[in-house]
Amino acid sequence: MTPTLAGIPVDFILFALTLLGVALFHHYTLHVALTGFAVISLYKIAFTGFATGPGVAGWIGHLGHEWVTFANLFCLLMGFAILARHFEKSHVPVILPKFLPKDWKGPFALLVMIFFISSILDNIAAALIGGAMAHQLFRARVHTGYLAAIVAASNAGGAGSVVGDTTTTMMWIAGISPLAVLEAALGAGVALCLFGTIAAKQQHAWSPINTHAHEHTRVDWGRLFIVMLMLGLAIGTNITVNVAAPSVAGAFPFIGVAVWVAILLTAQLRRHDWEILPETAKGSVFLLSLVACASMMPVNELPPASWAGALVLGFVSAVFDNIPLTALAIRQGGFDWGFLAYAVGFGGSILWFGSSAGVALSNMYPEARSALLWLRKGWHIPLAYVVGFAVMLAVLGWHPQ
Repeated sequence: MTPTLAGIPVDFILFALTLLGVALFHHYTLHVALTGFAVISLYKIAFTGFATGPGVAGWIGHLGHEWVTFANLFCLLMGFAILARHFEKSHVPVILPKFLPKDWKGPFALLVMIFFISSILDNIAAALIGGAMAHQLFRARVHTGYLAAIVAASNAGGAGSVVGDTTTTMMWIAGISPLAVLEAALGAGVALCLFGTIAAKQQHAWSPINTHAHEHTRVDWGRLFIVMLMLGLAIGTNITVNVAAPSVAGAFPFIGVAVWVAILLTAQLRRHDWEILPETAKGSVFLLSLVACASMMPVNELPPASWAGALVLGFVSAVFDNIPLTALAIRQGGFDWGFLAYAVGFGGSILWFGSSAGVALSNMYPEARSALLWLRKGWHIPLAYVVGFAVMLAVLGWHPQ
């Protein structure tokens, strides 16, 4: 029997304390996350055991079961940091102001671009590319509300695409139709229009787009080729593995390895900024610590599937990893998968550590690692989440499958 305190499993209390520590001590997030992982691991080893067995052997078996997810995330976080640096040095971000509106519509147009990039690419890459572009466009002065919007745009864009987010890819592998997932694009689009408009005006008031066009700047096509090759191999590998051999998709970190194959193949074309990897590794280990903590939670009971339950799952995914939540929902069944994809995909944007995209972007902008500041400046994200969900419910209706 799982030990409880006031009816709440002790596992959840320990994880909640870890997340509270991350929120309050944002200058020591890595230490807090690692401490939380160690404490939860020791507790599980000593008292509750794992699905793979009791004690240390069960803990090792659990980590072995989750290693592909951990490896993929680590490889993608590290690789896409290099990708984002190449994209920034390709000069595309500094040329971009020539084609964007000069008022608040410019920042809004950038969020739309991030949204569509994420629909065909992992949301981590979309957030990092958006962050690199914003760094150039706004003279490195990016409003926290706009950082939240970059993460939200990357998560919203992937919500309706089976290749745009890990959760939707999981649904696809489980046999759920891509058309069922595509319904999430309605809510995501509505949410984008709402939070995008507010965040764009926040950013324009804080630091407008740099209007000094680099007339003599030219695109570095070599670096742009590296970016496209990394994206192409990631997308191609993702689609190929999930279509041709879905049974082995969870046996090896194919996508993450594909990105690093591209990095190694292009090492002679342009020098990679290897010096950014140590700092990126710290942020990556932080994320993996939280994901590992979440994977050890006893999320074995959920209320019966309903639209209200899906709505709540979106808020839960802001503090609990959405991958085990999605896996549990798939096993439970009875959901309208478009609503679930929107909820678990977009809901993580409410807090900076609620999604991989948020954690990745915080590596580039450490000032974003404050949950209170994120909520205060990015208040439009939870509002947009609820509005987008309500529009889906009114237009499409709840049709469990």
